[in-house]
Amino acid sequence: MTPFLVLVLAYTISQFDRGFLAMVAPDLGPDLGLAPSDLALLSAVWFLAFAAGQVPTGLLLDRIGPRRTVAGFLVLAALGAAALGLAQGFVGAAAAMALIGLGCAPALMGGLYLFGRVYPPERFAMLSSLMIGLGTAGDLLGSTPLALASHALGWRAILAGLSVVTLATAGLVLWLIEDPPRLADPPRASVWRGFSEVARMRALWPILPVVFVSYAVVIATRSLWVGAYLGGVHGLDALQRGNGTLAMSAAMAAGAVGYGPLERLARDPKRTALAGCLVTGLALAGLGLFGAGSTTLAVALLALIGAAGLSYGILMAHARRFFPAHLLGRGVAFMNIVFMGGAAAVQGLSALFVLGTGGLAPDALYGRLFLAYGLALMAATAVYAFAPREPVYGRAGPVDPVPVPGPTPPPPASAPAGPGRAGRA
Repeated sequence: MTPFLVLVLAYTISQFDRGFLAMVAPDLGPDLGLAPSDLALLSAVWFLAFAAGQVPTGLLLDRIGPRRTVAGFLVLAALGAAALGLAQGFVGAAAAMALIGLGCAPALMGGLYLFGRVYPPERFAMLSSLMIGLGTAGDLLGSTPLALASHALGWRAILAGLSVVTLATAGLVLWLIEDPPRLADPPRASVWRGFSEVARMRALWPILPVVFVSYAVVIATRSLWVGAYLGGVHGLDALQRGNGTLAMSAAMAAGAVGYGPLERLARDPKRTALAGCLVTGLALAGLGLFGAGSTTLAVALLALIGAAGLSYGILMAHARRFFPAHLLGRGVAFMNIVFMGGAAAVQGLSALFVLGTGGLAPDALYGRLFLAYGLALMAATAVYAFAPREPVYGRAGPVDPVPVPGPTPPPPASAPAGPGRAGRA
């Protein structure tokens, strides 16, 4: 249990890091002379660096395990937080956000890799959903509590504290996490060959569009636009914006945890994720069309988007069924590249959209933005409906779902029966 909680702490920091900008932007922007479009680009830089970091993350998880991978990257995130606290302009802030994003790259992947190696596939969805749900506490901390702390202490002090906490968490990972048993004679291949094997799995292709869009539109709403929307369209002050953001963040945490039991009830990650993505798309479209008319309705729809929108863990559980043991690290990292690459692309496009429609009133601007988000997600969900539920060779387990050149890889290690910290995650 202790290793699980440490990994949850690392992921909580990652969640806080990807969303804190929305709350400190009213102070950080003027201090650094940044326009709203600059802040959107800063957020996009975080996600681009995070997505790029999945390449070394996947390789290192397969080669050296999660302990040193997660701890080493968290040190980079701590350095990035310190650098952002000292930034004086856009260039310095962008470099710091890139370092933070890179450092957070394996925060969730380390836990997913451990679950995939130690536990059977049917428990992966529950464990990943629980970890994501608990880690979403970072979003809660990044709402009203962060707004109050930023007002009292200043955003630079917040970043200094974040750097210290992140560095301490890296130490806990080194101390308390134990890597799973190494695979006997794992196939050795270049990093790009491993990723290309995953990319060539045809069963994944109908899953990729919804992976690219689903998380992107939810996190863009939460981490970038929710504060500006509630302020510009509904006239809420800083504390009220924080409370509205808190409602969405709490719903995200509850929804992420709830997806696990729902998947166990449905016994099908695809069906569970399909329903969640459809509800999210409809809620985003509803927010775009009707949200400006009522603050209560807008906050309720934001909460629904948060609750239904964190289908990340279930989509990952569906994709995990197709990965052989020796490619598990690169498989989950590849999917995370698509998740976070989509987030970076959507946030960058959002910045261009805001720049190109600067003459619109806030209700029209955000109405069109959220409607576009909803339509994009519903289109991707329609493609996802044609994805296979499981490998043609049966449920993922000891059998490789795709042929791999060279010797047949050994079966995945089973959960250790004896003592060992990894077995108690």
